[in-house]
Amino acid sequence: MTTSLSATSVHFDADSMWVHLADGRVIGVPLAWFPRLLHATADQREQVRISSRGLHWEALNEDISIAGLLAGLGDQSNPNKTFAA
Repeated sequence: MTTSLSATSVHFDADSMWVHLADGRVIGVPLAWFPRLLHATADQREQVRISSRGLHWEALNEDISIAGLLAGLGDQSNPNKTFAA
C-alpha cells in the first residue's frame, strides 16, 4: 500500500467527516454515508483508530478503508444502497 493512501488524522463537523492523507489531500464525505458515525456521539467519533488499512471505531463496529473513500464508497454493510462520488 502506498503512503498516499494512509490517513494522518480525522475530524468531523456537523455534516461531514474529513480525512487528512499523508500526501496532503483531504477527503470530505457526508456523515449520511456512514449511519453508525452519523448517529454516534462526538466522543464516540473521536475514538477512531487510524491504521495502514483505514479507519476503525471499535465501539461502533465501523471500519472504513481509505481506498473505499477515494472510490466514493459509503457504508457497504447494506448491499442495496449505492452512493455516488
